[in-house]
Amino acid sequence: MSDLIDSPIEGENAPEFSVSEISGAVKKTIESAFGRIRVRGEVGRVFRARSGHLYYDIKDEGNVLACTTWKGQAARLTVQPEEGMEVIVTGKLTAFGAQSKYNMNVDDVTVAGEGALMAMLEKRKKQLAAEGLFAPERKKPLPYLPEIIGVVTSPSGAVIRDILHRLRERFPRKVLIWPVAVQGAACAGEVARAIEGFNRLTPGGAMPRPDLLIVARGGGSIEDLWGFNEEIVARAAAASDIPLISAVGHETDTTLIDFVSDRRAPTPTAAAEIAVPVRLDLLGWTDEQGGRLTRALTDGIARRGQRLRDVARALPNADAILQTPRQRLDRAGENLPRALRDGVQRRRVELTQRTGSLRASTLRQLIDGKRQALGRRADRLSPVAITREISRKREKIQELAARVDLAEERVLKGFKDRLAQAERMRETLGYQATLERGYAVVWGDGKLVTDTKSAKKASEIEVEFADGKVALGGKVAPKKTAKKDPPPTQGSLF
Repeated sequence: MSDLIDSPIEGENAPEFSVSEISGAVKKTIESAFGRIRVRGEVGRVFRARSGHLYYDIKDEGNVLACTTWKGQAARLTVQPEEGMEVIVTGKLTAFGAQSKYNMNVDDVTVAGEGALMAMLEKRKKQLAAEGLFAPERKKPLPYLPEIIGVVTSPSGAVIRDILHRLRERFPRKVLIWPVAVQGAACAGEVARAIEGFNRLTPGGAMPRPDLLIVARGGGSIEDLWGFNEEIVARAAAASDIPLISAVGHETDTTLIDFVSDRRAPTPTAAAEIAVPVRLDLLGWTDEQGGRLTRALTDGIARRGQRLRDVARALPNADAILQTPRQRLDRAGENLPRALRDGVQRRRVELTQRTGSLRASTLRQLIDGKRQALGRRADRLSPVAITREISRKREKIQELAARVDLAEERVLKGFKDRLAQAERMRETLGYQATLERGYAVVWGDGKLVTDTKSAKKASEIEVEFADGKVALGGKVAPKKTAKKDPPPTQGSLF
């Protein structure tokens, strides 16, 4: 027992370290031993501080590695870590002495394999689909012929040349190009800002707002196309008020922007074909429609003309309609002189009878009585009263004269209207109207020819058209127009 007490204690001569010294030594040892490393694992909890720093865990079946990405590094990450994602992180191991922990400062994050990328893509698709961003009713119709097309793509690639070439072939349009990176860390942010920038343009401004957007990129691996699978790009495309066509990759490539866009094109060239129609096809279609319209109008006019001719044939002959009125007019003309003579003779007889019954003594007595009455009335009349009575009678006469003039004008107007109506009916039902429509009348020796037999017997044949007659083998005889007598006028009675 005493031997044990007297023997020196092992390690009593070891140097003493402070806590900071031992923490610094551990940190230096870890950093020098590992340097820059790559670690594969599943992302655990993820926390983004207000300062912009990113804190998250990488874990496997039995252990957890704390990781830190500073604010400046986080902005340059091509893939943002999400919980449950299998990734490969690259950085340096270090230690944090304040908590006696070691962690990894990560400056690059990549997805560990295509399977992990597809799993993350499916997770985002389900999230956006649950929000209704893929709903068909949210899709906007594309303009049939946009005036201005905005293209979001790289200005140096073959994609923009293919789009411009196809637009020139089909239907040249104005194109605005917003240059962006189509892969890498800057791709998602630049594409989203380009879509938002086109939508913020003012219609009709100095920089006109496009009527249609095309987001295009050539083919590539899923890692190359990953920028178009970012949530920021999908949300920008869904929020676009301008109809958008996605043309990312080849026909077999599918990205998240394809589901939220208004139309997906299998290739950038196909996007140009969807954007505008073929100009020559439109011109051909327009010519075809014009021809159909002309044929329809011609057929319609022909049908209506035939219908009018059919109706005209059903109308009675003008001579048959005017035959009875003409007979009545002839009889009235024949009876008028006899009626005038009878009336005058009758009035002469009446006048003779009345003058014969008057005797001289009777006339003298009648005249004396009238003279006496006239004398009595003359005594009662003063010059002023006579003048007033004369004025009143004159006014009455003028009023009667005006009424007679109005009545005369009204009666004459009625006669003129009836005569004009009868004349219009006569012209409509006469054969002259038929001649105006292109028909002709054949006369033989001054008589109407209605068959070949009469035509052969006639010594002289004339064909009457609307503007004159033509003798067979002769000159055109202009049609004579009867001079109309001026309408009779009736003078005033006063």
